[in-house]
Amino acid sequence: MASHTVHNGDVDTPKIPLFFYRTAAGNEPARTWLKRLDRADRMEIGADLQRVQYRWPVGMPLCRAMGDGLWEVRTRLPSKTISRVFICFHDGSLYALHGFIKKAQKTPDEDLAIARRRKHEVEDG
Repeated sequence: MASHTVHNGDVDTPKIPLFFYRTAAGNEPARTWLKRLDRADRMEIGADLQRVQYRWPVGMPLCRAMGDGLWEVRTRLPSKTISRVFICFHDGSLYALHGFIKKAQKTPDEDLAIARRRKHEVEDG
């Protein structure tokens, strides 16, 4: 994948590659989820993911550490909902592991478990 840079004054900041987690069968569940969203919501999430690529590591309010190298990208959507995309950083790249629309204050355990399982799969090759 080609490396891109953005010019911040006198500093060139490299764009970190972002890949979607891929199952053994070749499916990309986070990309599939993203494609089902309204265009405006997709664009907002895409913009936040790109911000993460250019500014990594990023803290709050855009990214929150979830422990053990798992992060959530926090996006307020034009549809007045909130999305989360779980990511990890491995071997110089970012991986979008799992995405969902947040409906409760607490992140559902099931969504965290999916993201953690996929993170381990990425790390184990």
